[in-house]
This record gives sequence, C-alpha cells and structure tokens, in this order.
Amino acid sequence: MIRPISQRRRRSQAGLTLIEMLVVVTIIAVFAAVVGPRVLQRADAAKQTAARQQINSFNTALGAYKLDTSLYPTTEQGLAALRTKPEGLNGWQGPYLPQEIPTDPWGRAYVYKFPGEHGDEPDIVSLGADGQPGGTGIAEDIVSWKSK
Repeated sequence: MIRPISQRRRRSQAGLTLIEMLVVVTIIAVFAAVVGPRVLQRADAAKQTAARQQINSFNTALGAYKLDTSLYPTTEQGLAALRTKPEGLNGWQGPYLPQEIPTDPWGRAYVYKFPGEHGDEPDIVSLGADGQPGGTGIAEDIVSWKSK
C-alpha cells in the first residue's frame, strides 16, 4: 500500500536531527562552564557566613554561661559545657544551646580555647575549607575575635 505524500513528509519531519541535538548539548555545556564556578563561589561564601553565625551563637551562649557561673568553660571543658554541666560547677543553669554542638560547615569541630590569646573572651575558630590554620579566600579561618 502506498501512503500519500503528506503522510511521508510528516514522518520524516518528526523528531530532531543529530546536528540539532549537538547544538543543544553545546549550549548547555557552555552555560554550565560559565555559571558553574559562580555558583560554587556562592556556596563557599555561604559556608563562611554560616560559620560566623555559629560562632556568634556560641558567644551569646558563653555570655549567658558566664553570667550564671562567673567564668567561661576551660579549654578542657570546651563548648560541651554549654550543653552538659561540668562536675563541681555551681550556678550552671543550662543547657545554653538548644541542640548538640554542631560541627563547622566543613564537618570539623570548632577549636575552643580559654583563656584565649585575643582578649578576655574565649577564642573560637573554624579552620575554613582547608582545615589548616591560616589561609586566604575559602581556606581563611573564621575566628571569634574578628567580625566581618
């Protein structure tokens, strides 16, 4: 049976050609190459902001802890003293944080030190993306004694 010409044309025109598909894939690849790095930079900046906010939250809780106990937790007691009463401590009214002590946005524990080296308050540090002291950019340490 011979089909009419109009039906044959419709079948040959249905679907996309290989060249059309390659053009679409190329456009998507160029878009990802241009936009991808910018999105990743935003994610790193968001992690730094989250670390600063967590450190500010610790400082607020440490202030309440000091009001109740007249001192800050020692380096050995660490930030855990905000959730669990240290032995032999009078005046503790905690817990001072609503949930367990979080890790920094890169999954590492915050470094807590009291007495600190930068004033009368404790030092709290997130070692940034690289997990090493110092650094610049996304590897920069987020510290309690500097505000940005």
